[in-house]
Amino acid sequence: MPQSHPAPAFQLSNPPGLYDPSVNGYSHVAELEPGARLLFIAGQGGEDTEGRLSSAFAAQARQALANLRTALQSKGTDVQHVVKLTLLIVDHDEVKLRIWVDELDQAWRGAMKPVCTLIPVPRLALVGMQIEIEAVAAVSPVASPTPGDARPAEVDR
Repeated sequence: MPQSHPAPAFQLSNPPGLYDPSVNGYSHVAELEPGARLLFIAGQGGEDTEGRLSSAFAAQARQALANLRTALQSKGTDVQHVVKLTLLIVDHDEVKLRIWVDELDQAWRGAMKPVCTLIPVPRLALVGMQIEIEAVAAVSPVASPTPGDARPAEVDR
């Protein structure tokens, strides 16, 4: 049975007077709905669960997006709720941009892309790391429990 996800709590737009950024994999504006619940996802690199990095940029981009999805799914959501990306790419160029956009299109399955800032960098935290993706997601607020349903909060460890 497919897992249902809360509705996105934002709208994306590309206002008249600005170029259409969709070819580069992002939107210009994201507007949050009142009461949106925000999730902040730390920078996800292209390492697998064993900490290994492929030497190929495309493989790292694909794995970084998979890692982002894992983090989002741990909170009951997915990429359609991502409102903002910050993307760090080592030795960025047009070839890497095209690869990134192709991987992003696969992950977003044709949906409008979130707002994004791409920052070219000379190096990242790990030797051989070529990409890091930080994200902010926005989902509709969780309904408040009824008085008889109150339970102590659980802490993720």
